Amino acid sequence: MTALDPAWLARTVAIALDEDLGPEPGRDVTTQATIPPETVGAADLVARQDGVVAGLVVIPEVVGQVAARLGLPVPTVDHRVADGARVARGDVLAVLTGPVQVLLVAERTLLNLASRASGVATHTRRWADALDGTGAQVLDTRKTTPGLRALEKYAVRCGGGTNKRMGLYDVAMVKDNHVVAAGSVVAAVEAVRARFPDVTIQVEADTLAQALEAVAAGARFLLLDNMPTQLLAEVVAAVRGGELSTGRVELEATGNLTLDRAREVASTGVDYLSVGGLTHSSPILDLALDLEPGTTSTRR
Repeated sequence: MTALDPAWLARTVAIALDEDLGPEPGRDVTTQATIPPETVGAADLVARQDGVVAGLVVIPEVVGQVAARLGLPVPTVDHRVADGARVARGDVLAVLTGPVQVLLVAERTLLNLASRASGVATHTRRWADALDGTGAQVLDTRKTTPGLRALEKYAVRCGGGTNKRMGLYDVAMVKDNHVVAAGSVVAAVEAVRARFPDVTIQVEADTLAQALEAVAAGARFLLLDNMPTQLLAEVVAAVRGGELSTGRVELEATGNLTLDRAREVASTGVDYLSVGGLTHSSPILDLALDLEPGTTSTRR
């Protein structure tokens, strides 16, 4: 499972802290007024719901940046579970120990990021479980929260899903508007191949004729959009029937997919089901940071 890029994580956490604390170094007027900087303690990161966790890897970065802003020691983070783990309500996910000012200033930022990622991972795991044994995989889309795409796609991986393209730069996806602008599927595919010969080309189709036209144009990855199950099965059969001459064509079902249809759609023989809702409609997984009793001050 590809890790988060450290440079991206550092930038994202810095932006999140600026949003919460004001420009660096920022301030938390409540915590800094009520808790001496010498006060040390421990806090448990706890799951308040059953689910799959993701984003726990952000915690050390958050507490490290907060400690640097406050000029205090960096708390230790003892992870009790790893990203991708199934957890139950009440499970302790990590124990953070250090200056209480740092713990409380960091609390909301680390919860926002980890709860969001864990919600995506939990939702994705439901799809991955529904498709288990079918041979099909669940894919994400670019329907992500601006600025959090790397985290949300990481969370999809934690939940057992697969990332599609990361952006507009790494895969060409010829959709209906591109076909209209270029004049035809063939013209669009040829234009991409001429300008960007190094990229994979994917073509959207919503009819059997469009799918076969795309394959004839050289596309080896088709997005079968908003097709009823029967039509989807017909398209899969037609495309698979020509693979002795065309070579393997990857097929993705997309549009209006629901969990209760997942296995039915997978049974048509598609390779993938892409689900925008993994990232645009997943509720958070409720997590909490609870300060343990016995917090002490080192002030003399």
